Amino acid sequence: MSAKVKRIGIITSGGDCGGLNAVIKGVAQMANSMGIDVRVIPNGYASLYNLVEIESLIPLSAERLDDFSSDIAGSEAGHSRVKISKIKDPDKFNRIKKGLLKHGIDGLVISGGDDTGSVMVDLSEQGIMCIHAPKTMDLDLQTYSVGGDSTINRIARFASDLRTTGRTHNRAIVMEVFGRYAGHTAFRGGIAADADCILIPEIPVDFDVVYAHYKKTFMRRIRHSDVKAGTYLIVVAEGIRDVKDNIITDDAGGVDAFGHKKLSGAGKYVRKMIEERVQNDQEVKDFMKETGMFIKDMYEVPEIREVNPGHLVRCGETTAYDVSFGRSVGAAAVTLLTKGISGVTVAGVDGTNIYYMPSKQAIVQRYVDLDEICLYEAMGICFGRKPQPFNAELVEVNMSTVNNAGKKIKRIY
Repeated sequence: MSAKVKRIGIITSGGDCGGLNAVIKGVAQMANSMGIDVRVIPNGYASLYNLVEIESLIPLSAERLDDFSSDIAGSEAGHSRVKISKIKDPDKFNRIKKGLLKHGIDGLVISGGDDTGSVMVDLSEQGIMCIHAPKTMDLDLQTYSVGGDSTINRIARFASDLRTTGRTHNRAIVMEVFGRYAGHTAFRGGIAADADCILIPEIPVDFDVVYAHYKKTFMRRIRHSDVKAGTYLIVVAEGIRDVKDNIITDDAGGVDAFGHKKLSGAGKYVRKMIEERVQNDQEVKDFMKETGMFIKDMYEVPEIREVNPGHLVRCGETTAYDVSFGRSVGAAAVTLLTKGISGVTVAGVDGTNIYYMPSKQAIVQRYVDLDEICLYEAMGICFGRKPQPFNAELVEVNMSTVNNAGKKIKRIY
């Protein structure tokens, strides 16, 4: 069923990341080519709620689109940490509808993660036409989401760069990154950076296993170096757990506007766990003497340092993959609105096929595939547990399989 859509509102919400400006451009360019007007509803759901009081909205004309680039992270539309369901106003949805009517908006394209998507589900169930363009650097939606590839590349770059300071000072480096309760970005970014150890929420951490791997790898590198130099790199996801299933976080973090516990301190905790073990290990002190580094009461054991790049992993540049995906799902969202479809998440575009799924399903959290972890454990990377066997299943791919691949939702992560 087709729907007469004359004007679309674009909203971005949640955390900032790469790819959002590509979504905005994809929406606007597709809409403009179809003769549909596009307006920015600025600052996320806060402005959607206050739309009835806003005098005018900025049109995304071709000229206005020239003012920002698809490959710059962040969002030209702006964000706010507001969840509509938590607004204490029983008439909130009628207020939103009045605002949309005031500005002549027939449908919304909303780009965000699981919290943003849950609000979009509420709006759709209230009869408001809207499409979800998936966005989260955490990569924990059922579809790919813009921001993931950009963040993984930045994590990999920063983690790899830290090797230079680590090797110069013979330190182990612990780098903590975002991801909440799914470890996709730490996993992929750590692999790309040649991390020695990657700790993710999906695998409870046995710090004795981590320490044994650190000690063996670190000491081997320095012993085999002609200048007695070496380092050890650990990439840690913020939501890791210990073997007792306790989430490792700083309780002083509080909660955010969506009611989620703020996660912090995982990197610091990992550093402390290794420091405690190394300081009580006489074999390490003997190793320091063997390699000419030991100074009593001053430099008896190697240093462990933690680094938290924080928002640096979600800002700056957007990768080409996120730009192309963002542009395509933005354009696809407009097409779906014109077909009278609402309450769905764009999963991707393949040829002339637009794939989508109910947003209620799309926002169900997706975790790292632990079967794949076994492959990297077989290569010698530590994941905070005793390595599990990689039981390979061999699957031959023929031309028929390749030609039919478009019938499935494809995801590179």
